[in-house]
Amino acid sequence: MDIKTASAIRRLRLISVPEGISWLVLATCTVIKYTVDSGVDVARWLGPIHGVLFILYVLFWLDAWNRTKWDRKTAAWYFAYSIIPGGGFVAERRLHRASQDAIIAARARQEGIVNA
Repeated sequence: MDIKTASAIRRLRLISVPEGISWLVLATCTVIKYTVDSGVDVARWLGPIHGVLFILYVLFWLDAWNRTKWDRKTAAWYFAYSIIPGGGFVAERRLHRASQDAIIAARARQEGIVNA
């Protein structure tokens, strides 16, 4: 894995958790807004914040897809994680595991242990 590919995956990992948190908080605030008459509209401020994080996630997802050459199924799953509540956490965990596997394989190739 080259440095640009690793950077693309790292950016996607770094944005996936805040995007997932913002999704859950926005959904919770929206439910509270329409069920409890509190007079405070937090969802009004969280909506644009979540929107920016979602757009960044999609841009980083496109960059990672372009650099890693994922198949369509894998790319679709990583996009779906941005829509599913809490999916950002799953995406971060899977991306972390994949990057660790790539590092281990690169070290094994470098040391001549395997032909991976």
